Order: sequence, then C-alpha cells, then structure tokens
Amino acid sequence: MRIRAALLGAVLLAAGCGSGDNGAAGNPDAPLKVGVSPVPHAQVLRYVADNLAAEKNLKIEVVEFTDYVQPNTALVDGSLDANYFQTVPYLDTFKSESGAQLEWIGPVHVEPLGVYSNKHKSLADLPDGAQVAVANDATNEARGLKLLQDNGLIKIKEGAEKTATIRDIAENPKNLRFVELEAAQLPRSLEDTDAAVVNGNYAIDAGLKPADDALALEKAEGNPNANGLVTRAELKDDQRIKDLLALLQSQQVKDYIKDTFAGSVLAV
Repeated sequence: MRIRAALLGAVLLAAGCGSGDNGAAGNPDAPLKVGVSPVPHAQVLRYVADNLAAEKNLKIEVVEFTDYVQPNTALVDGSLDANYFQTVPYLDTFKSESGAQLEWIGPVHVEPLGVYSNKHKSLADLPDGAQVAVANDATNEARGLKLLQDNGLIKIKEGAEKTATIRDIAENPKNLRFVELEAAQLPRSLEDTDAAVVNGNYAIDAGLKPADDALALEKAEGNPNANGLVTRAELKDDQRIKDLLALLQSQQVKDYIKDTFAGSVLAV
C-alpha cells in the first residue's frame, strides 16, 4: 500500500498538480468537494451539509471513497478541495512518500481501533499460534501492533512503536501468526482468522459495535489518531475551509456524533 500511495502520488503530482485552480481555489462561490470514507465521515459531513452549512453560506459536495489512497491522490490532482478521513500520522506518511503539498486543518473525531474475533470471547482465549490480521499500511499497522502490545500480547522493539511492522516484534509469547491486509478487508478476515485489528470506520460499516464487540479498544484520551480535515496548500487559508472546520467542530456535530454512534466514534 505504501508503494501504491507513492506511485499514485508521484503520477498525480506530475500530471495534475495545481489543476484545482479551476475549482474552489479559483471560484469562491463553487461548492467544496470533500472526499470522505462512507462511515462515519460521510454521515457526519452530510449532517453538516444538510443542517449547518447554510448558516455559513457554504455549499458542500460529498464524495465517498472506500479506500485510504484515492482521497489524497484526488485532492492532489484537484478533483477534490478537501478530504476528511485520515489521521496526522497517515497524512505525514503519504506526504513523505509522495511529496504532496497537503495541509492538516484540524481534528474532528476519534474512531478507536479495536481487536475483534468471531471465534474467541477474550484476548486470553487466543490459542498458541493464533492467526491475527493487521492493516498493511504503515500508520495503521503500527497503531494496531501498539494496541496488541498495550494488551500484553506482544512487545515491540524499543523505539519502533510509531513505525512498527510485524518485523519489529521483539517478543511474541503466544507465537501469534500475523496476516497483513488492506484495512478495508480486515472485517472480512474475521471469518478466516482468530482475530483482527480493525479500524473504527470499517468496523462500524461491517455492523460491528466497537464499544460492545471489541475484545480490546484504543483509549480516546490522549489519542494522537484523530481524523480531521485536510486540504491543499493554496486552500489552507480559504474562508470556506475555515468555516467547514468550525462546523465540523461545533457543539451540534459533537451532539450528533454522541447520539448517532453511541461511543463507537468520539468527538474531539
């Protein structure tokens, strides 16, 4: 996935960088095209578009993506004006590998990463040699391995926590066998594995309830993995981008998230 992100980013930078000048950057009355994951980001953004945007004279076009690569590459080539799906660590990795000039605008919510299983009722029940699926992108793999470490299943090499892959596991007392998959495929892997570390949005989309179904769940307090609003450098000071962030961080949205997702998504 890292290679694919880099290649796509490089191609789009070469072919389309600056093409967004014909969109929102060049027309302050144009709708903002915002790329999102279907759950919960599209739901939250549609709530804003339908209920709050008019007070800022803001027009929002919601564009859904089911993977973590296209929302950034589409933003780079000008097909989007902003996106709302990723964390700062994920954005930093994409920028370093692609050279893209993207800007973090602000956080909106946390989707706690969780360990799930269709075969076992607790982490203690995982047998010796259990097969565990984790994300194959740099940010989410490290985040998932840290969750496993926090729950005593493995130990990561000292100093490698932020960038850890399965090759950085120093201790593995249960001899867990790891499978690296694209994040979107992790819920499906529960049919074939003993457990999987699943991103909150994909867990919810698969009908899981993180607050109830996860065998272990990330804590929200002090969590650096908030999902937030991102745009291109030339739009970072655009008033519409600032207005959109203000709406996404508003008390109305916080109440909507609390009422809709019942602890599976946590407003920042």
